[in-house]
Amino acid sequence: MSISDLYSSGIHKRELGHFANIVKMAQSDNIVTNEEQALIERMKRRLNITDSEYVKVIENPQDYPMVPPLDYKNRIEHLYNLVKMVFADSEVTDDQVGLLNKITIGLGFSKENYQEITKVAIEQFMTNTELKDFRTAIKAVN
Repeated sequence: MSISDLYSSGIHKRELGHFANIVKMAQSDNIVTNEEQALIERMKRRLNITDSEYVKVIENPQDYPMVPPLDYKNRIEHLYNLVKMVFADSEVTDDQVGLLNKITIGLGFSKENYQEITKVAIEQFMTNTELKDFRTAIKAVN
């Protein structure tokens, strides 16, 4: 196995873990709406998830560990994608916020203010869904 194979497989594991978190977020209220399903399908294509991987992740998203990005910018983008899923069905539930708090820590954000980061992420998305502005707001808190 070459170094490039190891590198690409690491990236793909990160993408699978991120996709599994997106699926967990959609499934957190036990109902996957059409809007959530559409976002899952878009993220499947964007993250290069194969059809067989897709089926396995949908069935058991908890089997895929989170591999947080090393780059801070990418961590924020992962958080952004997750918050986008929270708002896909226009309803923010306590279960989603709780899961988002856990994932925020798992992404490598500060354990001291992860709840504040989650709160700002949700508030930011409510007023402005641009990634650039979202990134600025998260950086101001973390």
